[in-house]
Amino acid sequence: MSGPGATAAAPARMNARRARRRGRPRALWVIIVLLASSGVIRVSETAGQAFAVSGAPTAPAPAAICEPPPDSAALLTALRSRETALAKREEALASRAQTITLAQTQLELKLAELIAAEDRLAATLAIADGATESDVTRLVTLYENMKPKEAAALFSEMAPEFAAGFLSRMRPDAAAQVLAGLDPKAAYAISVLIAGRNANAPVQ
Repeated sequence: MSGPGATAAAPARMNARRARRRGRPRALWVIIVLLASSGVIRVSETAGQAFAVSGAPTAPAPAAICEPPPDSAALLTALRSRETALAKREEALASRAQTITLAQTQLELKLAELIAAEDRLAATLAIADGATESDVTRLVTLYENMKPKEAAALFSEMAPEFAAGFLSRMRPDAAAQVLAGLDPKAAYAISVLIAGRNANAPVQ
């Protein structure tokens, strides 16, 4: 198309093209911004879900049951059996020690009672011996003060051993007078007994 009208339309078309070229970059930037915004929103949602999942309480995992191997189980059973046996043995030893201690205490009490009884018996014997000695001394003094004839008649009724015991404790002169009044056989027997007692006596 030629002429003035065609000349005027050409610049108008050029200006329209320039305007469209200038508007394209703006539209691209708008699209980029929208896409970036959408990405940020999606990232935010994903992070929120992740935080929500991580913050939620989780159920504890069941404890794993660890079973010992067969050899360890047998060894553990043997150790427990040995421990039980040792505990019973220790209990038996403690009971035995307690029984021994009780028996020892009772034995000590019995021994103390026996010692006390022996002391009482010794005291009683000492008193009896003292009384007997006192009685014998008194009889010896009585026989010494008797008339020889009366004393001889009394000694003739005694057993020779008994008469010899009294005569050996009397004064020699009184004993001689009593022996002189006795029967010769009785006097001889008593003299032999007194000599035998003196023979056993120490010289020094």
